[in-house]
Amino acid sequence: MSIEVLNESGAPADEKRLGDLARHALDALRVHPLAEMSIMLVDEDVMTELHVKWMDEPGPTDVLSFPMDELRPGHQPDDGEDDGDPDLLGDVVLCPAVAERQAAEAGHSTADELELLTVHGILHLLGYDHAEPEEHKEMFGLQAELLASWREKQRRS
Repeated sequence: MSIEVLNESGAPADEKRLGDLARHALDALRVHPLAEMSIMLVDEDVMTELHVKWMDEPGPTDVLSFPMDELRPGHQPDDGEDDGDPDLLGDVVLCPAVAERQAAEAGHSTADELELLTVHGILHLLGYDHAEPEEHKEMFGLQAELLASWREKQRRS
């Protein structure tokens, strides 16, 4: 699995930890081991541009997901044949400045908020949504499970 983390935000962030978290989540969700994805951290101006362009919403947001190939947890891509070529899961874009404000409101660290947003973005890449109550329950339940297992793994190491 190839996970690239780029911090273009100017804000401090533990890129290695975010990459390790993404790998943990994708492994737990049994995503194809040759999948590739990226996580990009951007400033508020860039996030605002992306939010307006792709979501037609004003201002910056915390996380955006841009899925590429149709990968789903526990399933092989395409017709099930492994041609050896990596499949592109997509891109998760985070805005640490927005995450910092949300973290303060939630009473936890910016690092914890960025971890939550990383998992949230990955779930969106995999087709999860939270528009309907049942979808919300499933997605946020899975998000909580993945974060709990990640944090437990970190405590043990």
